Amino acid sequence: MKWRVAAECHHCKQWIEAGEEHDCWTTTEAALTDELPDDLQEAYARLRETAVEFGDQRIYASGSCIMFSRDSCYFFVRPKRSFLEVAVFLGRALKAPQVRRADRKSKTKFANILKITHRDQVEAPMTDWLREAYELPDRLAAKSKPKAKPTRKKRRSK
Repeated sequence: MKWRVAAECHHCKQWIEAGEEHDCWTTTEAALTDELPDDLQEAYARLRETAVEFGDQRIYASGSCIMFSRDSCYFFVRPKRSFLEVAVFLGRALKAPQVRRADRKSKTKFANILKITHRDQVEAPMTDWLREAYELPDRLAAKSKPKAKPTRKKRRSK
């Protein structure tokens, strides 16, 4: 989009001159991870490798996050200067030292927010939680299938 007046973009805080093209929403994984310190880049690479092993999914950058989704997002990574903020969507709130907080996001899902500072943190139980989040849509779909109503037997007329 072309800007009519010079101003600071309220999304990315970049100064944009009048008439200049700017689209901060078309970002990439590389753009979000390039300037991270090496230990965080390694942690992100391990997170990505782990997720890819689960199976078919879509991995894409959106705004300031990298989304991992099947039909819907099951976790995302928000790279920060000194850590990776990871939100894992599960059917329960986690209670563990790695979990900074758990927010209810719907009737069936909680966003469990984790703080990752090193590659070694991307191991069990965190990898188990990621797999559980990946498999959650299958479990929810199985639960929501309507149960067949028992059919009444017809009475015989005499």
